[in-house]
Amino acid sequence: MPSDVGEGSIAPDFCLPSDDGREYCLRDFRGKWVVLYFYPKDNTSGCTREAVDFTSRLNDFMSLGAVVIGVSPDPIESHRKFRMKHSLKVILLSDVEHKVLQLYGVWGKKKRYGREYYGVIRSTFLIDPQGVVRRVWRNVRVAGHVEEVLRTLQSLVSH
Repeated sequence: MPSDVGEGSIAPDFCLPSDDGREYCLRDFRGKWVVLYFYPKDNTSGCTREAVDFTSRLNDFMSLGAVVIGVSPDPIESHRKFRMKHSLKVILLSDVEHKVLQLYGVWGKKKRYGREYYGVIRSTFLIDPQGVVRRVWRNVRVAGHVEEVLRTLQSLVSH
């Protein structure tokens, strides 16, 4: 199901549970920049690197008025172990029913070793304090991605 969530559109609101026992809604972050990133699976090499990279630069994002939220289809308990194992500081939300993944158009057909399956298409959405999507990265390559998101945020905040 293709999504029309693109640059210039209002980011669809959602509420999802976190490993800290709270439910977070996107609307709770109005007035802040939101880095909303979708990743396939806790404790896999690319997803771990992405979460660790976002955590290592979290103070830089926060100094620009941004929160960083990671969403995957993993259950809360998996997120809890992932956070503890890697000392993650980003908000991790669980979308086991794939509703938000589908809403943002990041749940789709993938191919690996000739096999087709459905999964998360690694993507990041940069949402401004008014709830407008300002930048979208789809089919993200992890290396250098966090730096690119941070540079983009810095340039948008300074204008």
